[in-house]
Amino acid sequence: MTEVAQSGAIADRLALARSLADEAGAMALDFFNRRETLVIETKKNLQDVVSIADRTVEEMLRAKVAEAFPEDGFLGEEYGQTEGTSPFTWIVDPIDGTAPFVNGMPTWCVSIAVVRDGEPVIGVIIVPCLNELYVAAEGFGASLNGKVLTLDPARTMQNGLTGIGSNSHVTPEKVGAIVTALMANGGNLIRNGSGALMLAYVAAGKLVGYYEPYMHAWDCMAGYCLVKEAGGHYLPFPADQQGITKGAPVIAAGPGARDDIWKLADV
Repeated sequence: MTEVAQSGAIADRLALARSLADEAGAMALDFFNRRETLVIETKKNLQDVVSIADRTVEEMLRAKVAEAFPEDGFLGEEYGQTEGTSPFTWIVDPIDGTAPFVNGMPTWCVSIAVVRDGEPVIGVIIVPCLNELYVAAEGFGASLNGKVLTLDPARTMQNGLTGIGSNSHVTPEKVGAIVTALMANGGNLIRNGSGALMLAYVAAGKLVGYYEPYMHAWDCMAGYCLVKEAGGHYLPFPADQQGITKGAPVIAAGPGARDDIWKLADV
């Protein structure tokens, strides 16, 4: 595929991703507004929950992508991977931050990414409760509600906030050591329950960095594209077909905090 053809292929998929984000965001917000009626199930433990909203939104996204680009692969949190014949795979988390969602907090989002041969080339994250739409694509830059995002190298771990993620895959001792190292180096932390949203915050300069020792591709690929296109750095996710369905460390940072954030992974 020529460079011009690749750019056109990305543009076509970006247009669909933005449209789907609006549709998925509206659908998820409707579920959120009547969340007391939803059936909530647990996965690995009582903190790891899933609702009918997650499944319904992913089913819609799968169907619309399959209709528009039947040759593309698809990987979603709820229903796994469907391999395609093109270089492109859609990677979706229908509701990232299900725990905040079911508990009535606004820090959840719909995350839609497209990767080409394992590299994120499109990232769209919509935050319905906050009316925020983050959009990025290779060669197109990154934006928040249409405003171009460009990271400031003067923002560091010491003068900004760092996002830290944790889950049942990571021991309490490990999380404690990360927090201790961060604060000992003059940093401060936040955790809002959505890794995808905190990566979007890195791209927007709201956070100077984000680290979670274990995440899945559907949690990070859209955010990674946003961070890259805003001028930040990220730790590449395993790109092979087997690795992309498993978890891996996720690190992202703006240029002024990169070295300090990366050191947290050595704790």
